[in-house]
Amino acid sequence: MTVREMAQKARMAAAQLVETTGEVKNGALRAMAEALLANKTQLQAENAKDLQAGEAKGLSKAMLGRLELSDKVIGQMADSLRQVALLPDPVGEIYDVVTRPAGFKVGRMRMPFGVIGFIYESRPNVTSDAAGLCIKSGNAVILRGGSEAIHSNRAIAAVMAEAAESAGLPANAMQLIQDTDRALVNEMLSLDGMIDLIIPRGGRSLIENVMANSRIPVIKHLDGNCFVYVDAEADLGMAEQIVINAKTQRPGVCNAAETLLVHESLAQNFLPRILVALAEKGVEIRGDERVCAAFPQAKPATEEDWSEEYLDLIMAVRVVASFEEAVNLINQYSSHHTETIVTENHRKAMRFLTAVDSACVFINASTRLSDGEVFGLGCEIGISTDKLHARGPMGLRELTTSKFIVFGDGHLRK
Repeated sequence: MTVREMAQKARMAAAQLVETTGEVKNGALRAMAEALLANKTQLQAENAKDLQAGEAKGLSKAMLGRLELSDKVIGQMADSLRQVALLPDPVGEIYDVVTRPAGFKVGRMRMPFGVIGFIYESRPNVTSDAAGLCIKSGNAVILRGGSEAIHSNRAIAAVMAEAAESAGLPANAMQLIQDTDRALVNEMLSLDGMIDLIIPRGGRSLIENVMANSRIPVIKHLDGNCFVYVDAEADLGMAEQIVINAKTQRPGVCNAAETLLVHESLAQNFLPRILVALAEKGVEIRGDERVCAAFPQAKPATEEDWSEEYLDLIMAVRVVASFEEAVNLINQYSSHHTETIVTENHRKAMRFLTAVDSACVFINASTRLSDGEVFGLGCEIGISTDKLHARGPMGLRELTTSKFIVFGDGHLRK
């Protein structure tokens, strides 16, 4: 089946999905969750093929960790689908209703986009998250995963599609492009009028290709070069815990911290302490001159290091002279994903929230909290680094648009 044929079938499914009740959609999500658990052995057998191929290609330990469908990961996939089933259905929600002077009412109704093309890399659990969110928000979805996880994705999509259709969803509500030929991505990007929205989630080369070639509106999930700034007035015990968690708890994901900024007043005491603590966790330090002087094992940082998404146990570290310098560096080098300040100064904390131009901005919290499930969205289809139409973790509401509606009683334009 060609991508165009898949899009045609998806449009037919979307026309039915928009009128599918929340009860049916929730039942389908629960059936999909049960099917993942019931077919765990099959999923892991297919996943083993991807892991073996990844090792042969020399993928890092962190990347292989992202790829693995462990018992825990499959359990989390099922839990995420169940959580999405429990969330309020956004489709058909009427809001912002006002009565105009002439007596008629104007409001808005939340509606699905229609057909979403989702292009993503590596993590196969994203397949179930994306499918679940799209279905609950009333959208048909065409999934195109990366070659690293093709066997896993095929198995996951097949298991879920069968369960969803058996539970009453229209056929072809979710489809996976079975071929990893990159030309098929560009074919998808040309189908304006058939696909309503493209969401790419992956590395910079993927995003740049989508942005350069898409004739369809795009909401992108770009790099996660996340910054932690330890202010002069930080609680240093808290700061150490946040930095270690943000960098090492799971280094191969987009909300792991990649760059640490430390105020110069902390260069004599806190800086050596945090560098040793990071090194004890296996983190390679790439630092500026003051960092290298304080920690001889550090490698001198290059200009590229300040904007790099490592997805590994590597961290760029820099000493800054002021709060203002920290904010300027973040706005210059970060990918505008997630940044955090550690400080006990409320005024600075609130300035940080306003001045830092990123999708998620935290005070005294690990960047690892930047996640749709953690935020109460059930799960996420991605973390948008765009400003239109969604920004930050994208859940159900972010996968809908709206239409104006009018309630009249014979009202005419005068």
